[in-house]
Amino acid sequence: MKMQKVLFKVLGSMICFTLVFGLLATVSYAKSKGEINEGVNASIKMFKKHVKGANDYLKVAKGVLVIPNVTKAAFIVGGQYGQGALKVGGNTVDYYSLAAGSVGWQIGAEQCDMIIIFATAGALEKFRSGEGWEAGVDAEVTLIDAGVKAPVSTLVSQHPILGFIIDQKGLMAGVSIKGAKFTKIKTD
Repeated sequence: MKMQKVLFKVLGSMICFTLVFGLLATVSYAKSKGEINEGVNASIKMFKKHVKGANDYLKVAKGVLVIPNVTKAAFIVGGQYGQGALKVGGNTVDYYSLAAGSVGWQIGAEQCDMIIIFATAGALEKFRSGEGWEAGVDAEVTLIDAGVKAPVSTLVSQHPILGFIIDQKGLMAGVSIKGAKFTKIKTD
């Protein structure tokens, strides 16, 4: 009897969390352009400091999507969210949100910065032309370890979209952007 009560409480909590997250995920609460740009600039500085060949990646990039302070939290049901900017030629051209949900054996919370390099004009155009873009569905994003020693030209020729996770803080195992949905947002 006691076990059933606990099970119903956990199940009820999961259902409530899922409903609340589902309702909130459809609404994009945009930060101001200044707040987003400040975070994006700080993330690019960290990228240059911690990733081998960062300047070379930025030189070959047709576009760079930077989502600073992506927050992920989970207790069986999880979600992640962040807002950032797409830079083309060093200039911000659009602002985007990232949202993702997951279900499974997971617990914890973390924050990180995500940088996605569009190495080809085609990959960038496909990203920009859609209503929403989902990693792993609309295109594969290859996550690169910050310490990898492969030449940038080799990686770029083999993978049109490269992803980097930097400045990770918190206690949660595994980082994935598969299934993350990127949506253009309007800021003030």
